[in-house]
Amino acid sequence: MLDRVDLQILEILQEDCTIPVAQIGRQVGLSTTPCWRRIQKLEADGVIEGRVALLDPQKINVGVTVFVFISTSQHTQKWLKQFHAAVEELPEIVEFYRMSGQVDYLLRLVVSDIAHYDVVYKKLISRIELSDVSSSFAMEQIKFTTKLPLEFAGE
Repeated sequence: MLDRVDLQILEILQEDCTIPVAQIGRQVGLSTTPCWRRIQKLEADGVIEGRVALLDPQKINVGVTVFVFISTSQHTQKWLKQFHAAVEELPEIVEFYRMSGQVDYLLRLVVSDIAHYDVVYKKLISRIELSDVSSSFAMEQIKFTTKLPLEFAGE
């Protein structure tokens, strides 16, 4: 169970995981060692899955976001395993979801341009049989965050 101090630590780390532990401790009312132990426990418990650097997609030439909606008539374990493997081989696919409703899967890709997307699309369909593939290009990113809401975490 996460307490108020754990939630404060998580809020700080979601904002900037490079803040020194001593500074985090001061912000949450702990000395450095107990704060570090809490962070280590949050990592050991899998609450903190990792620490990453967020990159500017424009500056690394993958500023085009594509949402790909996939439907399939295949629903076997063998097909699903092949599909997972095909998706894993394509680094441009940064998110992959199995959906409810009319679409079976949703992919989020980042690419440099439409031509780059076409290359990725052709690679994907050469690796796995799909019934229907529909793509939408994001025109503008209005909100993007990696911060998760913590208001439900203490329940």
